[in-house]
Amino acid sequence: MIDLQALPARISAIPCRWAEVAPHAPALHEDGRTVSYAELWAAIQATAEGLRAQGIRPGDRLMLVSENCAAQVALIFAASLCDAWIVLVNARLSAREVDQIRSHSGARRVVYTSAVSAEARAHGERHGALSGAAPFGGSWMLGPLSEECQPEPVAAAGEAQPAALIYTTGTTGQPKGVMLSHRNLLFIAAVSSQLRGLAPQDRAYGVLPITHVYGLASVMLGTLYAGASLQLVPRFSAEALLSTLREGRLTILQGVPAMYARLLELQGGQPLRTALRFIYAGGSPLAPSLKADVEKLLGLPLHNGYGMTESSPTISQTRLDAPRSDTSVGFAIPGVETRVVDEAGNEARAGEAGELWVRGPNVMLGYYREPELTQAVMRPGGWLNTGDMARQEADGALFIVGRTKELIIRSGFNVYPLEVETVLNAHPAVSQSAVVGRSAPDGNEEVVAFVELDPRHTVRDDELRAWLARSLSPYKCPSEIVVMPALPAASTGKILKGQLRQLAQDMPRSTS
Repeated sequence: MIDLQALPARISAIPCRWAEVAPHAPALHEDGRTVSYAELWAAIQATAEGLRAQGIRPGDRLMLVSENCAAQVALIFAASLCDAWIVLVNARLSAREVDQIRSHSGARRVVYTSAVSAEARAHGERHGALSGAAPFGGSWMLGPLSEECQPEPVAAAGEAQPAALIYTTGTTGQPKGVMLSHRNLLFIAAVSSQLRGLAPQDRAYGVLPITHVYGLASVMLGTLYAGASLQLVPRFSAEALLSTLREGRLTILQGVPAMYARLLELQGGQPLRTALRFIYAGGSPLAPSLKADVEKLLGLPLHNGYGMTESSPTISQTRLDAPRSDTSVGFAIPGVETRVVDEAGNEARAGEAGELWVRGPNVMLGYYREPELTQAVMRPGGWLNTGDMARQEADGALFIVGRTKELIIRSGFNVYPLEVETVLNAHPAVSQSAVVGRSAPDGNEEVVAFVELDPRHTVRDDELRAWLARSLSPYKCPSEIVVMPALPAASTGKILKGQLRQLAQDMPRSTS
């Protein structure tokens, strides 16, 4: 159990501590260069001074349009030193999305990591940003000062002071800004470090976007919290990951299922000798077949977990000393409580599906400037309604059934897309799939499956239908199966189902 009182008040205490304890130990690896903790802390302090000189005040929102790099890490911690909120935005978002976030957050300034991201540079140029010196001898772009920005109140207590503002991937309309406190992030960093058994000699792979809460809290902050080192990679390449693994220096690998699927395709399933001691999948559902194949490939248990932006993100995880053969997302992490409730808000019985609620030091402060949206997901007693359907076995292990809002009602029967996806993903020819509902003219809903095939295999439509029919009731089988070269996905690997729902609704219906 993490001692909350022992956590520092600000996330910037993490590099400060290790700069004192182990100044020459490696903190970051980037493009063949290693940054020590002493070098990182010096860069953070210098960057904080530069931000103050550029008009950043306590309570301001400082927006960072970026991809993974050492300068980005330094800026996140520098914002903490300034008591500014860091607004993390992936550079690969569209101009419309970036502009929405800039407007809604009321950012005082925007920084663009143009040296590592052409997309960040393009956004900076659109916004009239100018080139400037970045930490570690590099450069970035700095946007103009917003005189309209009003600073928010500053709280000395870490549990009350926002550290980061992260906008969720909205399926429609304006994205929601999730306010995560220093306590939220430090708690997850400490728990993540503890559950992975991290030590200073570990080296983790930092390819998950730090602009996403998984990459920020669990990977970046969790790794540095333990005094370990992080190898920074701006964006995923299966070839680059395979080469890095063969070098034998990585000991920790955290990713999303799609990342492991690409690695399998490239390696062809042949066992791979590495220095890894821990591998983990999160961010989206894990298919049983993928889990088994990855474990054969890397010779290690593939741990699984579950979380969301609003919970900083981790809610549950399988235990290092008790790997599972199924695809349970494990047990609630230490210090976090979960409830599975029925439609009336009563506790569901063991093994029965219900809505998952969570409570703990990881729960967000709320949605920025959206009190009604915050109230809609919070329940009495500090419980957060995740909006996910889950079942909890008698031993406490959690299984995610699907999203409440993704539920498809077909001829009066409930169809959870995750169940259909799990069966589809178990087919050797399927790399990944996404199942959505489509309104039918008679008021019913149809099940539509979008499938991305493994390029090493071919499969006919009727073969996939026969495969599904062997495992699913007829009402759960898709009315239509659509093969796509690649499913639309966010930079984190999360499939963008909102786009697929719209595509399903717009496309002509099959007459077969």
